[in-house]
Amino acid sequence: MGHFKFSNKVFAIPLLAMILIWGVYWVELALGMNFNEMGVMPRTIIGLRGIALSPFIHGSIEHLYNNTISLAILLAALWYFYRDVAWKVVLYGIFISGFITWLIGRTSYHIGASGLIYVLASFIFFKGIFSSYFRLIALSLIVVFIYGSMLWYIFPVKEGMSWEGHLAGFLTGLFLAKMVKVKIPPTKKYEWEKLDFKEEDDLFLQHFDENGNFKELPLKEEDKENESFNFNYIFKKHSKSDSDI
Repeated sequence: MGHFKFSNKVFAIPLLAMILIWGVYWVELALGMNFNEMGVMPRTIIGLRGIALSPFIHGSIEHLYNNTISLAILLAALWYFYRDVAWKVVLYGIFISGFITWLIGRTSYHIGASGLIYVLASFIFFKGIFSSYFRLIALSLIVVFIYGSMLWYIFPVKEGMSWEGHLAGFLTGLFLAKMVKVKIPPTKKYEWEKLDFKEEDDLFLQHFDENGNFKELPLKEEDKENESFNFNYIFKKHSKSDSDI
């Protein structure tokens, strides 16, 4: 279908995102530096820079590894199913969720791509539900199956985890799913689903009586004429040259 088709971006964008976040972590190790202070520091002017920078900064290799897989999968799904609005969702998602984190977060540095991951998971889930289109609903169910446990982490259930960033991402994804308009393929309607459908005009239903029993339909006049047989006789005159049998 024209709405859902593979393109190079489905592969290239997730790959680029992985290269960026791993590249930043490698630079930290190579230079012996710690970029955590460039994350979101709530309610401070300098902390606003973390809105744009924090998705690329991770505190440990485990933190980075966990975010890499989820980010790659969700970005690929976003670019495949919602390619027309993908950049809008990513950019708005980063800045809106980052700003909410800046407003409600604890006085600590908030870093990592998990805020964006929650934006993507929330957007894909709610957009599929709002669209009522079967393929997008199926995608929503897959997201719930794979990432449903993430919902717990929008609450303060684990020490040292930015649940505020997760909550901000979740709410931002819901907001974008409601506000961002996407092109949905028209749903095919069968004859019996149309408003002007009349059962008495349906040829298939005419084969059943009021009790649901199958019945033969009477042949129409033209059908009777077509069923009649025509015999054509060819007369061939016997000639002397013909051999007798």
